[in-house]
Amino acid sequence: MTDYRALNLQLRELIANIPYPIANLANASALLFHTLDRLNWAGFYLVEGDALILGPFQGKPACIKIPKGRGVCGTAWEKNETVRVENVHEFAGHIACDGASNSEIVIPIRRNGEIYGVLDLDSPEFNRFSKEDQEGLEEFVRILEANL
Repeated sequence: MTDYRALNLQLRELIANIPYPIANLANASALLFHTLDRLNWAGFYLVEGDALILGPFQGKPACIKIPKGRGVCGTAWEKNETVRVENVHEFAGHIACDGASNSEIVIPIRRNGEIYGVLDLDSPEFNRFSKEDQEGLEEFVRILEANL
């Protein structure tokens, strides 16, 4: 089980007083990818007009543009809430950037009350992300939001 308290403390220290959002997101994606087990992708999509555009990430090359409401990322953006999917193959409209992904969690990131982007984590395991993971990752996102 992941020690989210330690992970989130590490993020706070890593990005404290760093005024560069893209650099902070790049370090955050690396921190997640190398700390959490059983991931095959960890990264961010950022809002650009009516689409999410690929941001900093760790893992295989990914989809570049995701329309609002499409796939797990676009759905989390549209609903303005975390979407945790146990089996992406059963998610209507799932966008398969990496066929090895079987579960996913996407958490909206807000800045000044608006959706700035989303945190997206994929795993080759089914049912990889628990309620505890969701809570720890939502706190991770709140730390990022405070530093955007």
